[in-house]
Amino acid sequence: MNHDRHVRAAGTLKMNWSTRNLVKIAMLSAVSFVLMMLSFPIVAVFPAFLKMDLSDLPALLGGFAIGPAAGVLVELIKNILIILIKGTDTVGIGELSNFIVGCCFVVPASVFYLRHKDKKHAVVGMLIGTVVMTVVACFTNAFLILPLYQKFMPLDQILAAAPGNAITSVRTLVLFGIAPFNLFKSIVLSAGTMLIYKKLSPVLHK
Repeated sequence: MNHDRHVRAAGTLKMNWSTRNLVKIAMLSAVSFVLMMLSFPIVAVFPAFLKMDLSDLPALLGGFAIGPAAGVLVELIKNILIILIKGTDTVGIGELSNFIVGCCFVVPASVFYLRHKDKKHAVVGMLIGTVVMTVVACFTNAFLILPLYQKFMPLDQILAAAPGNAITSVRTLVLFGIAPFNLFKSIVLSAGTMLIYKKLSPVLHK
């Protein structure tokens, strides 16, 4: 029985590359692109370059409804569209970070949810995604994203975008800026998903 359940669970994680699913991914990517265009900083709380948006929400919906690969595709297409249509102020570094961190939220959450497809596992999946997203965001910013930024912008200028006096180094930026921002963002995304997924589920599974 356990073997059969694991086989069925593994089957739900496989991507169905039907035309219908590809159209859904395209539509979710378009919505995700628009939501990312509406991003905004919360300057009183977080560094100005950390912009809040809900563009990971369509990716998570796609991951829940179609599979984790769909969520990754939505994240990828969204960031490509941003670069091609809006342009990039960060030589693609910001978009790379957005893709990595977004996937680290969407993939664990959707993989866990698809094993049982109930509310409990959706919540636990998003909690797992929150932890993975926050940890990966801290490490990638400390060892990849911020070092890349420093090739184009001095560290002092990056730190100057942070509110208050607590952030004075890469370490404090990660601890007091990157980590709480990603926790806050993932909580908002999780709440939004819980509010709308059941309403949109019939359309996404049609």
